[in-house]
Amino acid sequence: MPYRRTTAVDDRLAAARERLVVAATDLVADAGWAGASVTAVAAAADMSVGSVYQHFPSKSALVVEVFRRSADREASLISALAVAPVAEGDPVDRLVQAVTLFTRRALARRGLAYALLVAPSDPAVEAERLDFRRRYRDVFAALVREGVEAGSLPAQDPMVAAAALTGAIGEVLVGPVSMTEQLPRGGREAERVVREVVAMALRCVGAGTG
Repeated sequence: MPYRRTTAVDDRLAAARERLVVAATDLVADAGWAGASVTAVAAAADMSVGSVYQHFPSKSALVVEVFRRSADREASLISALAVAPVAEGDPVDRLVQAVTLFTRRALARRGLAYALLVAPSDPAVEAERLDFRRRYRDVFAALVREGVEAGSLPAQDPMVAAAALTGAIGEVLVGPVSMTEQLPRGGREAERVVREVVAMALRCVGAGTG
C-alpha cells in the first residue's frame, strides 16, 4: 500500500516552507539578495541547511519565491489604492497616492526594494521582474487613461506614458534604495525624496498642463 502523507504532515511542511520564505524575505529587506544565503536563511528560520533544500531545490528557487510573493504584495497594494472601481476619486490624486505609497515603502525596506527593482540576479528572477514592472505599468496606464478621459491630463498614449513613468520611478529610486546609501529610511530627508518622486511623476504625465 503506497504511503500517503497525513494532513498534519502537510500542514507541518507548509508551515516550515512559509517560515523559510519569511526569513529569506526579512534578510533581503535588511541586506539585499547577498544577505539571503542558504546558510543565513536556515539560521534565521531556526532550521538546518538540509531542510531548506527539502523545500526548495536550489537557492534560485527560493529567491524566485521571495521575489514573486514580495512583488505580488507590493503590486496588489498599489492596485487596490489606485485602480477603479475599487478606488474612487480623481485619477491624478490616486496617481499621487500610488507613487507616494510605493516610494515610502521602497525607502522603508531598501534592501527589498533594491532587490525588486534593479539588483542583479539569475534569469528566473529577471523574468519575474519584467512581470513586476508590467503590473505597475498597467496600473499607471489605467490612471492616465482615466485622467485623459476626465480632462485632468493632456491627451497622450496611456501605455507609453505609463511605461515612461514606471522606468523613471525605478531609475530615480536606484540611488536612494541602494544599500550603500546612508539615506534615512524615514523622517524629513526620506519625505523630501517622496515629494521629488511625486513631482517628477506629475511632470511625466503632464498633470496641470492639460
